Amino acid sequence: MSEYDAIVVGAGAAGCVAAGFAARRGRKILLLERNPRPARKILVTGKGRCNLTNDCPPEEFLRHVRSNARFLTGAISRFPPAAAMELFESLGVPLKTERGRRVFPVSDKAMDIADALQRLIHEKNITKAEGRAVSLRIEDGVLTGIRTEDGAVYSARNVLIASGGMTYPATGSTGDGYDLARQAGHTVTELRPSLVGVLTEEDFSALEGLSLKNVKLILLSEDKKKPVYEENGEMLFTRYGISGPLVLTASAYMSGPCPSYRMEIDWKPGLSAEELDRRILRDFSERQNRDFINALDALLPATAVPFVVGQSGIPGGLKVHQITKEQRAALISAMKSFRVTPRALDRMEGAVVTAGGVSVKEINPKTMESKLLPGLYLAGEVLDVDAETGGYNLQIAFATGFCAGSAI
Repeated sequence: MSEYDAIVVGAGAAGCVAAGFAARRGRKILLLERNPRPARKILVTGKGRCNLTNDCPPEEFLRHVRSNARFLTGAISRFPPAAAMELFESLGVPLKTERGRRVFPVSDKAMDIADALQRLIHEKNITKAEGRAVSLRIEDGVLTGIRTEDGAVYSARNVLIASGGMTYPATGSTGDGYDLARQAGHTVTELRPSLVGVLTEEDFSALEGLSLKNVKLILLSEDKKKPVYEENGEMLFTRYGISGPLVLTASAYMSGPCPSYRMEIDWKPGLSAEELDRRILRDFSERQNRDFINALDALLPATAVPFVVGQSGIPGGLKVHQITKEQRAALISAMKSFRVTPRALDRMEGAVVTAGGVSVKEINPKTMESKLLPGLYLAGEVLDVDAETGGYNLQIAFATGFCAGSAI
């Protein structure tokens, strides 16, 4: 039986940062990871480029947090994006900031961030072990360590659960942390995929692979008068629905059942209805003898034309010179408010993050220590905190890991 000051369960973003900072303070740490290599999930973030944070001040950062932003106020203030950037640059990774203040390694290689985390945990006070934690050791209400799947027992006065959520299970995120937290009496709120594609009632399979740039996506809810979310940017059609940056962020706002939401695409957000009408008239004047369905090639991607025409209700075989003012208005409506009906969020396995998790009401926001079991800490995706896409979720993992590592 080995004894440590703390056992960190999970060598992902939160676990590595926590272990590194605790070890720098002289704590003897066991870092337990079920995979042979730490930080595997890092490798699939940002399409393999790793959008590690967002270069914005804490107060703006918190506006992009979808769940329990107030809980994170202290953590993001103590370890803001600037601190994360300084950490990785000190570990030998040059960084760059792109559109939307998203921060990436200059190399565009997520492996560089994973390797930096490896260097962070290459401390003399950190012992690494491969194994899957399956139970907390609690004796007379006191936390004494953990037990692994193969029967190994490790003793420590402190245990940090940083084993991630349920997304990308091939990287080791299979929800073990929730089971460990429940053993200590913690509440785990409903788990659902977030930053994920949306499956639709409409059959968009003919549009599969069509990528749209400079469109606006609007998310509406039946119980709210104003849009829940609207933004300009990029999206794409998939075999069973829609995805891409706009859709992933919109999914974070869909906390209720999908049938209670609807979406609209504005294909031409840079043009008002009046400006679009003038553009249509100009295009029609150049295509007077064409069928209506063949006269929209300058306005829309060819594969999308039948779908927009279908929503306009205008017979595709009408000649352009036969189109009335009222029909043009219907076309404009179809282009400015193209209807999409969400059926369900895509699978948890393909989501960027897990929404829901261990209730933050039961966690000390300054230290990430459990209010139910002294010595138990939780950080990263296992907590009921999540944010929009753009580097915010990894930053949450770094910040909560830092707070736990500094408190142990």
